[in-house]
Amino acid sequence: MSLLFHRENGWVSVVTKLGEEKPKVAGMMADEEEEEKRVLQKLQELVDRLYSFRDSYFETHSVEDAGRKQQDVQDEMEKTLQQMEEVLSPVQGEAQALMLKGKALNVTPEYSPQAELLLSKAVKLEPELVEAWNQLGEVHWKKGDVAAAHTCFSGALTHCKNKVSLQNLSMVLRQLQTDSGDEHSRHVMDSVRQAKLAVQMDVLDGRSWYILGNAYLSLYFNTGQNPKISQQALSAYAQAEKVDRKASSNPDLHLNRATLHKYEESYGEALEGFSQAAALDPAWPEPRQREQQLTEFLTRLTSLLESKGKTKPKKLQSMLGSLRPAHLGPCGDGRYQSATGQKVTLEHKPLSSLQPGVNSGAVVLGKVVFSLTSEEKVPFTFGLVDSDGPCYAVMVYNVVQSWGVLIGDSVAIPEPNLRHHQIQHKGKNYSFSSVRVETPLLLVVNGKPQNCSSQATATVASRPQCE
Repeated sequence: MSLLFHRENGWVSVVTKLGEEKPKVAGMMADEEEEEKRVLQKLQELVDRLYSFRDSYFETHSVEDAGRKQQDVQDEMEKTLQQMEEVLSPVQGEAQALMLKGKALNVTPEYSPQAELLLSKAVKLEPELVEAWNQLGEVHWKKGDVAAAHTCFSGALTHCKNKVSLQNLSMVLRQLQTDSGDEHSRHVMDSVRQAKLAVQMDVLDGRSWYILGNAYLSLYFNTGQNPKISQQALSAYAQAEKVDRKASSNPDLHLNRATLHKYEESYGEALEGFSQAAALDPAWPEPRQREQQLTEFLTRLTSLLESKGKTKPKKLQSMLGSLRPAHLGPCGDGRYQSATGQKVTLEHKPLSSLQPGVNSGAVVLGKVVFSLTSEEKVPFTFGLVDSDGPCYAVMVYNVVQSWGVLIGDSVAIPEPNLRHHQIQHKGKNYSFSSVRVETPLLLVVNGKPQNCSSQATATVASRPQCE
């Protein structure tokens, strides 16, 4: 028989299934309330211990145990639920008890229908129970219902401003389906704002800093890859690890940071990040795949650069002999518009004379000897040679899939941004020089500037579960 307690002037009405009411004295009521508090406190301790086991797993286990983590957490959850059942009966139908049991079931990455049922009951019984709203939102997120998750986290904030709802809302905003790029951009900006508010509420919360890093990562790709924003993302990830040692055991943090390093051509850091993410979550295939794809890309690239695309000397000499000043196009007649918006005259220089960084006032011209794309098709890469030395890699970003250059094309690059790479990873060494080009619109191919249809916008996708 389930009992529903109502306080009425120091008495408690016990409503039976038949609707009968039996009075209880205040002393008996106080004893029962004390017992309920004790039980709820015990349940809270059990759930807190379960989440501490999950979140601090690598404080008591080595990275070599990572493959067992998911099963160990599952076993710990089942043990916790059994212990909870042993003490639940006095508070079986209370909102707080339902929330705690639902939270225990929600500790694993998988969607739990039972957790959804319990948490839905909890918020109906006590609509101001913020933690239940947050847990229910996470359940909907795992289920793939992003809109319902957004409703839960937003609703929780109407009851009480709290960092968990702000963290979760920041994540969900970046995943909401939109009808336009402008609307998505607004969601990303709002995501950054919510993450900042969460950090402000507790600057020692590593999860808030990590989510802020992810928000900046999305903003970076959504607003033209501003280097300042990428540094803000990297700083947020570093701060997460600084204030919370558990953040260093978060495989998603390592993969997201590695993705940013790869895009910025910090390939050594990218490989280390992918490798660490794979070690921390062996059951997650993406980090190892990304590490393998990058190592294969670098291996193929360095081989092609050393052999100049395996072009035979006679053919290469013929190709270089066909280079003409006309191939510079607008870069050779003073019609080139620099990043500052001014029209400038560029000086034609050989590739070998370039200095690391942006070479202002210079333009290089060479012949394409190979092209290379990675599994992710970012960046579009080709080898460029001129009459004065080695082959350089040219990395072009923000291109549509249909864009490319052909072997034998003449390509001019104004104000080239040069980088020398020395990479060591797992016993392998990669050494080469590259020129980074942010958009194909900067290139002149066979004397012709590229049109706007060649440019695309980079996007970033997150793991399909709570961050």
